[in-house]
Amino acid sequence: MFMLMKIRTTVSATAMLVLTVFFLSSCLFQNPDGGERTGIGYNKGYAPDQPIAFSHELHVGTHKIQCQYCHNQVERSKSSNIPSLATCMNCHQQVAGKPGEEAVAGHKNTDEIKKLRDAYNDGKSIEWVRVHMLPDHVQFNHQAHVTKGVSCQTCHGEIEKMPKVIQHSDLSMGWCVNCHRQPENKASLNCTTCHQ
Repeated sequence: MFMLMKIRTTVSATAMLVLTVFFLSSCLFQNPDGGERTGIGYNKGYAPDQPIAFSHELHVGTHKIQCQYCHNQVERSKSSNIPSLATCMNCHQQVAGKPGEEAVAGHKNTDEIKKLRDAYNDGKSIEWVRVHMLPDHVQFNHQAHVTKGVSCQTCHGEIEKMPKVIQHSDLSMGWCVNCHRQPENKASLNCTTCHQ
């Protein structure tokens, strides 16, 4: 009986060790060639090319369009939405995109807006490339942060100065926990807040 318990304990300990090593190795996200692997978490500096070169610098910085105008679910949903083409077309039915029109604020945008209009008119969607990714076991709630007054720039950086979206923060657990630990934020440190 004692031997059977010892074998079970050894098997359990070995299984836990294997799972721990697997988990920790999956958190390192480094390619063998030394470059960062894109995918989930720790992608600080990741700035993929998009199917349409959308400039937050132009829309948010120059034209002062509020984040919530395009990302209109962010105050009501755990996830921030990618704007629908109908949202884009609220302005771009009237703004630029016709050959020969002068570029706005130095941006040569007519070709990009034509792509947008063509997709809209053809009933297609744009296959945007996700920039900010978290592991499946992490539950980040945009609504909870926005309604508490956390600005978009806190996590996303100075988005109004980005001609191309870049992941500003590493979005690691330590980075999030450091913010939650600030007394003025009055944020939960309970593991189940983010891990459900």
